[in-house]
Amino acid sequence: MGAMVIIGAGQGAGQALSKQYLSGELPLEKVYVRPEKFYTDKNIDLRTNTRVTSIDSEQHTVTTAAGESISYDKLMIATGSRPRILNIDGSTLEGIHYLRTIADVDKIRESMANANSIVIVGGGYIGLEVASVAVTAGKTVSVLEMEERILQRVTTPEMSAYYHQLHESRGLNILTKTTVGGFKGKNGTVTSVVCGDTEIPADLVIVGIGIIPNIELAEEAGLACDNGIVVDEHCQTTNPDIYAIGDCTNHPNPLLKRRLRLESVPNAMEQARVAVSNMLGGEKIYSAVPWFWSDQYELKLQMVGFSADGDTQVMRGDKSTNEFAVFYLKDGKVVAVDAVNAPREFMVAKQLYGQEVDPAVLADPATDLKTLVKR
Repeated sequence: MGAMVIIGAGQGAGQALSKQYLSGELPLEKVYVRPEKFYTDKNIDLRTNTRVTSIDSEQHTVTTAAGESISYDKLMIATGSRPRILNIDGSTLEGIHYLRTIADVDKIRESMANANSIVIVGGGYIGLEVASVAVTAGKTVSVLEMEERILQRVTTPEMSAYYHQLHESRGLNILTKTTVGGFKGKNGTVTSVVCGDTEIPADLVIVGIGIIPNIELAEEAGLACDNGIVVDEHCQTTNPDIYAIGDCTNHPNPLLKRRLRLESVPNAMEQARVAVSNMLGGEKIYSAVPWFWSDQYELKLQMVGFSADGDTQVMRGDKSTNEFAVFYLKDGKVVAVDAVNAPREFMVAKQLYGQEVDPAVLADPATDLKTLVKR
């Protein structure tokens, strides 16, 4: 086996950072994907605080910021993504944070302890997860979303309405169709968020307006990039000795019959398994049903597929109990599910994906969903 080099192994699970670690439920050692001892035991040369500045695909080397040249036979790029920065008046004031790394969360936790009024810019999953932590901690919290509804880019109007009502019932102030024009401060620290003619008091601001894939190294190395590093079904880039995984990749999914770029921990983990197998001479194909999760308050939302792919919705359970699942069908076949505190429905939905089912039977709570799975 030749030398394998991986650039950019992630710190830990992103959702755990925005919820369990931020709230203090999880200690730091439980956030990491693997403990440090794992790498020692496996004879893996783990180099932290080491930035790669270039890839020479012809010489099969990577160069670090310290000037060191490291040779590889096979290379994996796992550079992930970075937060989209809000460059507006006052955006460099102290007290304005982004959430991506453990260091980011440490700073937010420290600031949140003494904050009274918190403003979160962006009504996506990360923003709402942070909001649930802050509200539970007794803070005055506002979420500002420029779209017509929260979660507009990722779910249906019905699920957006459900989560809007949930958060408002817990005391969160949600302002949709609201654009942030700037920030004001005093003594270099943020004091308010400016939205048109309105100022919203804030001694802590958290911005969550999306991410940008880190593709610069790949581009400079001459690899094809298009909304991510372009890889094939084997997680292989346009260079046969270089692979890429995770948020930074644009990959084909044979189950969805289209290319896409996923911001998802399960996607990155499964791509890693496929890529490493192939780097060792295998021929594995990445073909997985996308799934995601989001913890807000005591509710766990687990998602399979994309609700936008469906043309029919089937409700199983009752939203008023906060235990339900919405199945999405396309031409009678299951293409997605949103399961709230419904782990059994979530697990079976993975098996039902792409299978034709009777909507009436699917909705019937007396039906054992496992009996619908075709072996």
